[in-house]
Amino acid sequence: METNNVLSALAALAHSVRLTVFRLLVQAGPEGLPAGRIAELMDMPASSLSFHLKELHRADLLTSRQEGRSIIYMAHFETMNALLGYLTENCCGGVSCTPEFICKPVSGSGS
Repeated sequence: METNNVLSALAALAHSVRLTVFRLLVQAGPEGLPAGRIAELMDMPASSLSFHLKELHRADLLTSRQEGRSIIYMAHFETMNALLGYLTENCCGGVSCTPEFICKPVSGSGS
């Protein structure tokens, strides 16, 4: 992962609303959540949420798909794993200190 991409991702996550939204989407898995449901869970107006979703999308931390009249947002697990890998690549002087673990969401139907 390039340094500029790392900085972009970390900057996007360095806000309490965006960090909470991203964690909700990670928890939701590959099926994601509709924007309206995220707004409900966050107890915030859709217009405010839209700004934060755009910032996460710009940092490649989420993807979206259209389902009827709803937009479903999903965490972009590849970017998340690349960011974690970048942050830990020199852990313990380059010697593996923990078992390898990469978050691999279970593929849902239609994805």
